[in-house]
Amino acid sequence: MTNNSANNRPTFATAEDVSITQLQNICSQTVDINDYSFAERCEKNVLIYHCSEILKQAKLNKPALLAQLHHALSDAGPGVVVIKNAYTDTRLLEQHNRLFEQILEREALHQTGGDHFAAAGSNGRIWNALQKVAIAQPSLFIDYYKNPILPIISDAWLGPYWQITSQVNIVRPGASAQQPHRDYHLGFQNPDVCARYPLDVHKMSSQLTLQGAIAHTDMPIETGPTALLPFSHQYDLGYLAWRNPQVIELFKQDSVQLPLKQGDALFFNPALFHSAGENQTCDVHRSANLLQVSSAFGKTMESVDRSAMTKAIYPQLKYDFDKAQLSIDELSAIIACTADGYSFPTNLDLDPPTKEMAPETMQALLKRALLENWKAGDIEQQLDDKHRKRLA
Repeated sequence: MTNNSANNRPTFATAEDVSITQLQNICSQTVDINDYSFAERCEKNVLIYHCSEILKQAKLNKPALLAQLHHALSDAGPGVVVIKNAYTDTRLLEQHNRLFEQILEREALHQTGGDHFAAAGSNGRIWNALQKVAIAQPSLFIDYYKNPILPIISDAWLGPYWQITSQVNIVRPGASAQQPHRDYHLGFQNPDVCARYPLDVHKMSSQLTLQGAIAHTDMPIETGPTALLPFSHQYDLGYLAWRNPQVIELFKQDSVQLPLKQGDALFFNPALFHSAGENQTCDVHRSANLLQVSSAFGKTMESVDRSAMTKAIYPQLKYDFDKAQLSIDELSAIIACTADGYSFPTNLDLDPPTKEMAPETMQALLKRALLENWKAGDIEQQLDDKHRKRLA
């Protein structure tokens, strides 16, 4: 671990620096319900709110409500809340469920995509369900996303001007549990990539996204509702830790599950260790609409056509590379300044995760083209294909 000598505060770390003892100590905390006056109760260190109380307090004392919800999701709290009866119109949820199955049937005809933290094809997965529902049935979309609970909890964690996306996950009878993990952004990067980011950026990553799940079916424990490890989001090295066998074992021993009813909502800090559980039933298809709410600050100031830039420089870059006129550092700098180094946003139907949790970046594509001696026309075709996948 590399330290900042000015205050002895760790700056960089690797997976070898993970301490299971530190994580255990962090997760041994308990929630003091007295700190959460608007909560109905606390179960297994998960705060339980009722939709009616949240809507009531949003009218009476919204700043205090937002502050309390933020406290619960932050390093001051357990990192997770359940909102009971967030959706009371079960007919609306069933209409969505039927539409989800129709979408899955259509997409099964040409399904080639992977999944996150589970074997490809083991679950019913709909990428970009937000757009697909809006286009297929606008009135259904409006009735669903007009719910005031969504902006209340999103504002509490992210402030205004956030953007929401949705991915449906239907866990079939007999499906295995996911591996425990953290979520987007750094949760989708491998340990070597995570280690390149200062730990301050690890903390920032958890503050850029809110994870949510709306239960579209009843979820008794035997159906495998999301397993959670309260307080685990507080561990600074968590993005480097979740693949560690000792951490996986700790999660198995100490994680908690709460049954959910159709219409309940679960929201948590993306750095919280969690996993979809095993569906041990023979006939229940556990369905959730997974909401990912992103901070307004996840955008660049200018729109840059990096594909066009890459095409323009490639012939000269390839010439210099072939003639060994560039050092490794120089080549890395040029690639970083020219091509897009991030996999998202993309269309995961067309550009699914394969070998890694994230699709290949433009930077990785450019480096591969140079190493594999592609012609200019080859990389132009690949860049056009990548551009089409991202915008389709």
